[in-house]
Amino acid sequence: QVQLVESGGGLVQAGGSLRLSCAASGSIFNIDAMGWYHQAPGKQRELVATITSGGRTVYADSVKGRFTISRDNAKRTVYLQMNSLKPEDTAVYYCYADISTWARQTWSNYWGQGTQVTVSS
Repeated sequence: QVQLVESGGGLVQAGGSLRLSCAASGSIFNIDAMGWYHQAPGKQRELVATITSGGRTVYADSVKGRFTISRDNAKRTVYLQMNSLKPEDTAVYYCYADISTWARQTWSNYWGQGTQVTVSS
């Protein structure tokens, strides 16, 4: 009954920007970490950025200084502001969240369906 819905992906030229959003919904008791991974064709899924419920952030070295992760706890939403995009950022971006539900007070990792980001050179 928990789902993550992503939006904001698309096609941009190198140097452009996109803002990804991911909203969690369902029978949620609490949300700890939220974040983003990406996966390019033929490559492993890699961490892009994560943010804890207290606001602590971690970024992949490849995106430091260009991407910013943030969250709105009231809206149960995590954002990824992507600036100065490069062709190598092209990938499917997946939202995730560590969530406990009202029914069971145990943390589980949930994933969005993925949204395509394509950066042209």
